[in-house]
Amino acid sequence: MKPVIDHIVVGAAHLDEGCAFIEETCGVTVPFGGIHEQFSTHNCLMQVGQERYFEIIAANPDAPSLNRPRWFSLDDEGTKRRLVGGPIALCWVVGVPDIQAVIDKSPVPLGTPLSLYRGDLQWKLTVPDDGHLPEAGLVPAFIEWPDGVNPSSRMPALGVTLDRLCLTHPEPQWLEDVFGTLDIEHLADITGGERSISFACDTPKGKVLLR
Repeated sequence: MKPVIDHIVVGAAHLDEGCAFIEETCGVTVPFGGIHEQFSTHNCLMQVGQERYFEIIAANPDAPSLNRPRWFSLDDEGTKRRLVGGPIALCWVVGVPDIQAVIDKSPVPLGTPLSLYRGDLQWKLTVPDDGHLPEAGLVPAFIEWPDGVNPSSRMPALGVTLDRLCLTHPEPQWLEDVFGTLDIEHLADITGGERSISFACDTPKGKVLLR
C-alpha cells in the first residue's frame, strides 16, 4: 500500500479561535473531537475526502502541565508567536502500514513512533522528543492505524474537501528527493521559496487556500 494523506492540521492558540476561523473562511462549523491526555491538547475534526480528515488543534488550557513538550510544535516559541496572529496551516500527516520501516529509511529524523490513544482510538505517530515539526511541518508526521484505516468515517462530512497540498521550500529539489525516498512525492506540490505550507480546499464558500 502506498502512503496516503491521512489528515491535515490547522493550529490555533485557542480551539475556539481555530473553529471561528474555519467557520468564517470555509463556511462550516467543525465539531469538537476530543482530548489528548498524553499531550494536553484538544481538537475539532471533520472529513475532507475519502479516508482523510481535517484537524484543528490547540493546547488544552484545562489540562495538567507536561514533563515534555507538546507535539506539533505547540510549545515552540516561534509557533506560539505565529499563532498569536491567528490560526495557521501547521502540518500534515501521512498514513503508512509500517511506521518503523518509514523511520528506518528516512533521511530526515522523524522522531519516536509513540503509541497513542484518544477514547477508543489507538494509533502510532512519529513525534520528535522536543515536539518540533521536521522542516517546519513540510516533512509530514507519519501515522499507523491498527487496521490500516483512519477513523474519518466517524467524522462529519461538511462539504469541505482537500484539493491539494502546497509546499514551498528554499531547496525544492532536496525536499523532492526526501519525498522520493519516503515514497510520498505523489502527495504534495512543491515549489521554491520560503518555507510554507498551505491547504487548497473546496468549501461551501468556494475554493479556499488555508495558509
